[in-house]
Amino acid sequence: MRQAPFPSRRKTLQLALALACAAALPAQAQDAAWPSKPVRMVVPFPAGSFTDTVARVMADTLSRSLGQPVVVENKVGANGVIGVSEAARAAPDGYTLLLTNSSSITINPQLYRKLSYKTSDLAPVTMVLEAPFILTANPEWASKNNIATVADLVQYARRNPGAISYGSPGAGNIAHLSYAMLNNRSKISTTHVPYKSTAQAQLATIAGELNSSFDVLTAVPHIQAGKLKALAVTSPQRIAQLPDVPTMEQAGIADFNVAFWIGLLVPAGTPTQIVAKLNSAAQGLLNDAKAKAALGAQGELTMRAPADFAKRIAAEVPAWGTVIQAEGIALD
Repeated sequence: MRQAPFPSRRKTLQLALALACAAALPAQAQDAAWPSKPVRMVVPFPAGSFTDTVARVMADTLSRSLGQPVVVENKVGANGVIGVSEAARAAPDGYTLLLTNSSSITINPQLYRKLSYKTSDLAPVTMVLEAPFILTANPEWASKNNIATVADLVQYARRNPGAISYGSPGAGNIAHLSYAMLNNRSKISTTHVPYKSTAQAQLATIAGELNSSFDVLTAVPHIQAGKLKALAVTSPQRIAQLPDVPTMEQAGIADFNVAFWIGLLVPAGTPTQIVAKLNSAAQGLLNDAKAKAALGAQGELTMRAPADFAKRIAAEVPAWGTVIQAEGIALD
């Protein structure tokens, strides 16, 4: 059998030159080819959770806009720390995205004494969703103890220090800190019970395992069905879904305006062209009636430019830092 000849010196030099030219292509040209393979979206919370629900809708929108599959990967544990840490350590090449909530970005870095990431390790792409909390109570427990308003709950807590149990998706989560704020403002003492997700805490309140919680808008159908009692909402104005439920301020707790968000981020150092392309692709949610309907029950779609999202994060960090210091909360 005749052996294939080695390439000539001229062809070898031509090949080396071609490879060198490809390597020397400006970053902008390389970024223009992105994405050329599937993209993964890290979600630091369980499948079926509030954040995961938003992630699935966003992943579908991005897949269609970018022309490549965007695959959701749930990396669960430690109040979002495990998933966010993995995303923060990933290569800043646009092939790892992070879809997470505000707790993991603006609160965790101030809350944990030892944390494997900083807020600055991630670059904002866009906020996706914003929503208030609803202060809820188990209706049987509330009826038994004559609790119809926030003032009633506060008075009960003052008569029974530590007796009220409330849940959240984990120590230091924004729902936990919101109840800590209520304790601080009202000078009451309650008992926090951490769960793995918002859904678990919600079901525990419905079942009577918990007395109360700051819940998300997925609680609205349960409130309408009488399975949960709504005492107040944390938005500046009443919400359309629960027009008869007062705001916390109307209920007597001044300056209690709390909202959480779900946002899309990437590892710091990801090329600005890729960040801009992701932001543009994410805007497709606003033109997708099906996606808007799916997310409308979760909160308000609030798409922002990367710079605007960065400003929102920068404003929230000191605000929650004040709450954390006032409550003396710190985690290992």
